[in-house]
Amino acid sequence: MEQTIDVIRNITLILHFVGIGALLGGFLTQMKAMRTREAKIVPAMNHGAWTMFITGLILTGVAEYRSSIIGFEVNHTLIAAKTVVILAILVLVLINRKKPAVSPAVFGSVGLLTVANITMAVLY
Repeated sequence: MEQTIDVIRNITLILHFVGIGALLGGFLTQMKAMRTREAKIVPAMNHGAWTMFITGLILTGVAEYRSSIIGFEVNHTLIAAKTVVILAILVLVLINRKKPAVSPAVFGSVGLLTVANITMAVLY
């Protein structure tokens, strides 16, 4: 059973990374357009944010299950912080996804929050 959970965790983690790549990649492709106030939320950013959110929920469930078997502590504070950040990203993306262009502040916030989410995952 533990091997099955490890396989689920690893596949979900790979999909989580794909979501990060889509969200960050979509942001990076629009950075030049941000200078001219023509940046837009591309579909990759929308799909990446949803992928990160859903796989993050699955990874949390797997971590909780593994902690009950192995006995390690799940960092609920980190999970809560990352959830708030990805929800903020999702809200910004969903509100602005159909606009022909978004303000540099909104667009920059999506990029900054994405990097913050990655940083939290790596450092904590």
